[in-house]
Amino acid sequence: MRDTQQVIEHIRQAFRGTERPGDAFLQGSHEGCEPGESVAPFIGVADWSQLDAEILDASYTALSFFSEGGFRCFLPAYLIADLEERLQTADPVFHLTNGFSDKVVKIPAGQRIYEKRIGKSAFVNPQRYGAMTWQDHARRQLSVFTREEAGAIVAYLEYKRDADSHGLNAQEINAALDGFWRDRAATGPTQHAISRHLKEEADYLNDITSGTSD
Repeated sequence: MRDTQQVIEHIRQAFRGTERPGDAFLQGSHEGCEPGESVAPFIGVADWSQLDAEILDASYTALSFFSEGGFRCFLPAYLIADLEERLQTADPVFHLTNGFSDKVVKIPAGQRIYEKRIGKSAFVNPQRYGAMTWQDHARRQLSVFTREEAGAIVAYLEYKRDADSHGLNAQEINAALDGFWRDRAATGPTQHAISRHLKEEADYLNDITSGTSD
C-alpha cells in the first residue's frame, strides 16, 4: 500500500491545472433552496487547496449538488482532507463509487415481499429520464475527469480500500475501479488534449472574428 503522503502528492499534481468554472456554473441543480445553499461556501474560492476541512465537512451535501465542473474542481480538496482523516461527515468514496454495483433489498409490504434493486441497473427516474440507469448517470457525471485526474482518483480509491481492514467499501470500490476508473486512467483524454483543444478554438474564433471585422 502506498504512503498517505504519496497519494496526497499524486492528487495535488494531477489537479494542479484543473480549470475552475465561473461562480455561475458551480451549481448543478436549481431545484429548491438546498443546492444553492450547499454550493454557496465555494463561491469566490479560486484555490481549492485553501479550503479548510471544517468548511468541507460542513458542506458535505455540495458533493451532490455541484455541477460536473464544480465537482471536478473541488473534489481534490475533499480527497486530501479525507486522507488526512479530517472529515467526519463528507464521504468522497460514495460519490466516486455509487452506480457501479448492484444490491437487492427485500421489503415486506402488504401480503408481499418486494425486491428493490439499488445500484447500477436501477432506473434513476423513468418518468423524467427514461431508460437512464444509475450506472449511466455515474459514467456521464464522472467523465469530466482527465486521464491524469482519474489516475489520482484510482490511487485514492485503492488506498482507501487497502487501508480499511474491515473491507466495508471494498466491493463498491472494486466495482467502480473495474467498471470505470482504471479504464478512464488509461484511456481518458489528457489535460494536454484539453489545453490544445481550447487553444485551437480560441485561434479559430480569433480568425473568424478578424475576418468579419475586415
